Amino acid sequence: MASKFAVKSLDHLVLTVRSIPDTIAFYTTHLGMRHEVFVSPANRAVQRHALIFGSQKINLHQSGNEFEPKAQSVQPGSADLCFLTDESVEKVLEAFREANIEVLEGATIVDRIGAVGPLKSVYVRDPDGNLIEVSNYA
Repeated sequence: MASKFAVKSLDHLVLTVRSIPDTIAFYTTHLGMRHEVFVSPANRAVQRHALIFGSQKINLHQSGNEFEPKAQSVQPGSADLCFLTDESVEKVLEAFREANIEVLEGATIVDRIGAVGPLKSVYVRDPDGNLIEVSNYA
């Protein structure tokens, strides 16, 4: 049976993290995202944190103090995310090396297949151990 609808894009995703400040620092400093504080529509007294990039965002949940509803089995460090950049991956690799961030996969650029074609990618881990892939289309 065919679906009665189809999704068209990703609006946001949620990361459960050990430290919201450490996560904000990593993603804003090393990936160029913008931090945003917003209030929960369900409870206007509750401040929430998000990382904005392009037309998407990552909402942050503090481990042990997540917002409802949430994924069934939340755990810091369980995500595997690929972000696209317009910069050359050579510049990405250089920036990670200059920041003393360990680059995985032989500390070099690797070839991968993305949603619409071949990618050149660099892999690192964020403060929680999430796998972060920064890529551009080859």
